[in-house]
Amino acid sequence: MAWEDLDAHLDKVPGTVSAYVGRLDAEPTWTRRAHAAHYAASTMKVAVLAALHRAAEAGTLDLDAPVPVANAFDSAQPGAPRFACAEHYDNDGAVWARVGGTASLRWLAHRMIVRSSNLATNLVIGHVGLPAIAEVWSLAGARHSVTGRGIEDFAARDNGITNLVTAADLAALLGALATGATRSGPIASTAACAEMLDVLVAQEHREDLAAGLPPGIRIAHKNGWVRGVRHGAGVVFPDDAAPYAVVVCTTRDAEAGTDDEHDADACALVADISARVWSARHDL
Repeated sequence: MAWEDLDAHLDKVPGTVSAYVGRLDAEPTWTRRAHAAHYAASTMKVAVLAALHRAAEAGTLDLDAPVPVANAFDSAQPGAPRFACAEHYDNDGAVWARVGGTASLRWLAHRMIVRSSNLATNLVIGHVGLPAIAEVWSLAGARHSVTGRGIEDFAARDNGITNLVTAADLAALLGALATGATRSGPIASTAACAEMLDVLVAQEHREDLAAGLPPGIRIAHKNGWVRGVRHGAGVVFPDDAAPYAVVVCTTRDAEAGTDDEHDADACALVADISARVWSARHDL
């Protein structure tokens, strides 16, 4: 694999493309603008998942106890009114069907990842708190990533409170969960890390990183997308090579074409990078 050729190819892509590729617990094989900050979109949900399991292990909440499902949340902006999610902006009708009723935090966390439910995410954040999510980033060794607010907290957004990630930080977090599933690590117990990994493997949005892999290859991953943004972050488990982290973050100007066209192009780009890395898996 000529990584310089891939860099030259990506130099022609509008916007910013960041990437991190490497085996777990090793120096990366290839990076590109790996510490450039991008709007997190839904990739921050991995840190929310980890904060939830840490709280459960600390005994401060019960993953299987029913909690109210209500669409009203405290803003991260002091003094701002409570905010709500928009159903049309979500990806999971199953969570919205529970509004007014109850659900377990374990179920909400699962929907937060596999369907990328925004409503489920904000409900989980409400139980774990933003400081606990910040602690997860810190324990993973993240340098620039921050989860400053819930999703659709526009009052906070308009006051500069945001959610950011880098390719390197996402690789560090996912790598910590993957290695933590086999031996003690900084994030959570091996059992908790293994459970989180299984949830990430069950991801149903498979149009970017997973699309670049042969059918049946195990990948624990989370993607995120909003207008002009498409990220894919995961750990791939080949049968014939060591596991590796692959993260691609793309932020592109949306001055031309439709949002759907831009996202389709970004998905194809992420899938192409994933396929190239798969082809080079023995040399990572």
